[in-house]
Amino acid sequence: MYYESKSDRKKGQIIIIAFMITIVALLGVLIIKLDSNKNVETTTTNYDVSKLSTNIEENVEKDTSEMINSVVKSVVGISKLQTNGNSIFLNSSEEKLGLGSGIILSDNGYILTNQHVAGNKYSNCYITLESGITYNGSVVWSDNNLDLAIVKITASNLDYIELADSDNINLADEVYAIGNPIGIEFQRTVTKGIISGIDRTIKIEEGEQGNYMEDLIQTDATINEGNSGGPLINTNGELIGINTVKISDAEGIGFAVPINIIKPILEKLIQNGKFDEAYLGIYGYDKEVIPYLDSNLNIQSGVYVATILADGPLFNKELKVGDIITKIDNIEISKMNDLKKYIYTKSPGEKVNLTIKRGERETNLEVDLGYKM
Repeated sequence: MYYESKSDRKKGQIIIIAFMITIVALLGVLIIKLDSNKNVETTTTNYDVSKLSTNIEENVEKDTSEMINSVVKSVVGISKLQTNGNSIFLNSSEEKLGLGSGIILSDNGYILTNQHVAGNKYSNCYITLESGITYNGSVVWSDNNLDLAIVKITASNLDYIELADSDNINLADEVYAIGNPIGIEFQRTVTKGIISGIDRTIKIEEGEQGNYMEDLIQTDATINEGNSGGPLINTNGELIGINTVKISDAEGIGFAVPINIIKPILEKLIQNGKFDEAYLGIYGYDKEVIPYLDSNLNIQSGVYVATILADGPLFNKELKVGDIITKIDNIEISKMNDLKKYIYTKSPGEKVNLTIKRGERETNLEVDLGYKM
């Protein structure tokens, strides 16, 4: 039988006591630390971001309001008849009066609008400024296919809009449409939206005939009757297009003609006081329109020649209907508006060189530009 000696018992007691002392010491250190943490002041800085956020929103709204108020000074009303009976309560007031909108492009009175608002070249209309003053206007240029016209009034020191680069726009960019919907009571109405589409092609039915409008900007900013000819602007207050068409059987689908197409014309008008339009004498379409004309045709680039006009310089020449114009003066083109914009930089009588594709064969044709009356 085993008996524990006194010395062994003493050693065991010492170990237990030492262990307990260690535990008590550790507990004491922990308690002291917790207590000291309680007494330490925690300094937290709270920032009131709600005021900051509100200030930013207020500044943005203020800047937008100032920008819009500046632009509307250059928006005009256009009428084909001079009358005070233009109430929205008159039946078909817009149709009778030819009410529409326009935008001032220069301080000496060049105004851009739709051709269907102002009329053909040399026709007259009445221009009402934001101040209420009405001027006689004369159409100095118009294009039925683009549905654009430039009107001149005899005035000076006018507020005018800055032009944007309509080739440098993107889907979902914010835009504003301004115009005179329905009648004078709602003049200079502003609507907000985004760019919903770029390079759109639509078919316009005119009686038994159809016309195709190409290279349009699509927007969901509300465009009503009377907004025709008014500006579509970006958030900088710059003009990117002219409101022209609304799809009547759909909501939130309107279109504007990009501003870049008329820049060469405006430059010549401001510099020379006139614009002698060079004339190629064809109607053509790009690849977006071809499926409407012939589902069997498939072109990747260039302009499809649909009509050669008898009074143009290409009539009875080597060009034929169905040919594809791929270049002009060795510059590649992919849209009819590209071709038009280049021709606008030229003068009647100047020569241009067309690169023409017919089947697999490619030829060059030099032509003297005509004069468009």
